[in-house]
Amino acid sequence: MPEIRQDPTTKEWVIIASNRVKRPRDFIKNQPKRSLPPYEPSCPFCRGNEYLSSEEILRYPAEEGSSWRVRVVANKYPALVPQGQTHQREEGGFFTKMNGVGAHDVIVETPLHNRPIPLMEDDEVAELLTVYRERYNQLSRDPKVRLITIFKNHGEAAGTSLIHPHSQLVATPVVSAELRRQFEVATAYHDDTGRCLYQDIIDHELRIGERIVMETEEFVVFHPFASRMPFETWIMPKKGQASFGKVPTKNLACLAQVLRITLLKLYQSLNDPDFNYAIHTAPIGDENKDYYLWHIRIVPRLTSIAGFEIGSGGMYINTALPEETADFMRNSKV
Repeated sequence: MPEIRQDPTTKEWVIIASNRVKRPRDFIKNQPKRSLPPYEPSCPFCRGNEYLSSEEILRYPAEEGSSWRVRVVANKYPALVPQGQTHQREEGGFFTKMNGVGAHDVIVETPLHNRPIPLMEDDEVAELLTVYRERYNQLSRDPKVRLITIFKNHGEAAGTSLIHPHSQLVATPVVSAELRRQFEVATAYHDDTGRCLYQDIIDHELRIGERIVMETEEFVVFHPFASRMPFETWIMPKKGQASFGKVPTKNLACLAQVLRITLLKLYQSLNDPDFNYAIHTAPIGDENKDYYLWHIRIVPRLTSIAGFEIGSGGMYINTALPEETADFMRNSKV
């Protein structure tokens, strides 16, 4: 019989359509893995083509004239721009609007055109995460910024327009209603119980064990109980930190290995699927609160949302059991 499961972090419902459920192997892409050269003459992100990209914001290593390993550049077609005021104003005596002020960066993860995160070394991924944190903390000091979202689109179905491995960062002066709902649910849970909702989720997932993909001393990787998409994967720290900007350097090194292995499991077991990942973190100003736990959500693009998801206001139908997909991932060799 189908199940309707509630996501404890949003109170939203997800339909697990057991009569339509596919086995994990049914989601393996029936096509060769991407075969790319290490250098592409027309790519603005390849080493040697720096003149093709927008203004450089920072690079690692930082020495001028050195051979860079990670770069941050301004998005050529930004969703938001840094100049301007953010006060709200009315239009037509009813509608509300404000200037599109914020920041929109592109993080070039590697000089090599054909080196995605699953094929990197751990120290390369750690350096990328260090750049994420540095740029996050730079922008968090801007009084106009309320939320910083770091995300990655991999593959056409995930919305990428350039193949070269890269991530993006968008700093906004507002918090979306969906994320606001997450924070409100977490705050209410903390007020009622005195505990962190996300810490309790980790404790329950570890106790049950069925949806655990990987566990280390510092992090746990699992497929959530009310997964909205097949193979949806969360990476969470075991110890409470509301803000990604507060992650200690030693933990970034641990996270690098966990992120690389998790993406390598997807890369190998599902034949390099398209995916998105995003770092969920507390709003600016709540970095030291203990009601929330920053984490990474990875969503492979193996299915598409359709009319029901749109018409129901965001209720998803998942055709894979998270217990089965987690077991598949847990036992995949890397």
